[in-house]
Amino acid sequence: MKIFRLILFIAHLGLLFLLTGVLLNAYIPPKVFPWFNLLSLGFPLLMLGYVLLTFFWIFSWKKRAFVFMFLGLFFLNPVKRWVNYSTDKKETANLKIVSLNVKGGRLGTENIQNFINQQNADIVLIQEDADFEYQFKNLKKDYKNPVVGTYSKYKTVGHKELFAGMYTERFNAFSEYTDIEIKGKTYRIINNYLQPFKFEKSMVKLNGNSQEDEQKVKDIVKRLIPTFKMHQEQIDIIRESIDESPYPVIIAGDFNSVPNSYEYYHLGKGLNDVFFETGKGSGTSFHDYKYPLRIDFVFSSPSIKPVSYHVDSSVKLSDHFPVVATFKLD
Repeated sequence: MKIFRLILFIAHLGLLFLLTGVLLNAYIPPKVFPWFNLLSLGFPLLMLGYVLLTFFWIFSWKKRAFVFMFLGLFFLNPVKRWVNYSTDKKETANLKIVSLNVKGGRLGTENIQNFINQQNADIVLIQEDADFEYQFKNLKKDYKNPVVGTYSKYKTVGHKELFAGMYTERFNAFSEYTDIEIKGKTYRIINNYLQPFKFEKSMVKLNGNSQEDEQKVKDIVKRLIPTFKMHQEQIDIIRESIDESPYPVIIAGDFNSVPNSYEYYHLGKGLNDVFFETGKGSGTSFHDYKYPLRIDFVFSSPSIKPVSYHVDSSVKLSDHFPVVATFKLD
């Protein structure tokens, strides 16, 4: 029994070490050491193992349980970025934004249009729209590009493609900002689609054959690491448009990265994660795999007050769930 507990203790310390590595994504970029970013993908499993082992020590009446419980508090906020239970805000929202990766509208453009029209949103951000022109009620898109679409009820006063000329077979990311005038004030809305990993289900599904599964894992890592490094380049460009913006910013879209990743920490720096502030339940937005993946985000400047955040898992218009966020603008 002592040997068994020693093995579990070593395993628990190992999980603590790996979880700490996830937090280092706030400081160490992928081009320096990409493996911490890889750990962010496994954070839910690492945290689950850590919690289960902590309960084991509690039920075993071991003093070390209190040490692991105390150290576990450092991961409370990282957990809330995946699963959160915020109290209702007292403010009344006067801005509604919907963000959705439509995957080229493969599951029906009419269904997408019907859903968006029912939302009565003020701004709609579409990713992977394949340059399609949706006919949303009271919303218009002033600028066209191959990947993202920004639709708004309000007047556009400025626009820039942040990744202009970078859409190639290798580089599929796209980002644009649209300066929109709302009730006499201007806000910068940044619509993002960061470099995708281009995985198919067959590429990540293990079939029990040790040799084939090992090769699949190697192939997965070979795709992940270069993409993390591409993300770093893309984030530098987006950050410049945030830091130099003369207006309050709302940044949203498909980041193709998860909470507690390098992408999350650096794109959200100085901004509010609307799910963290107001979300309830799971933030999972990508549902094509049987694994919790929150890769769609909404961030806002401190002067823009988040009121609510909802991942609408009741509709499946693509492999992403729609994200609906509301705000109080002064």
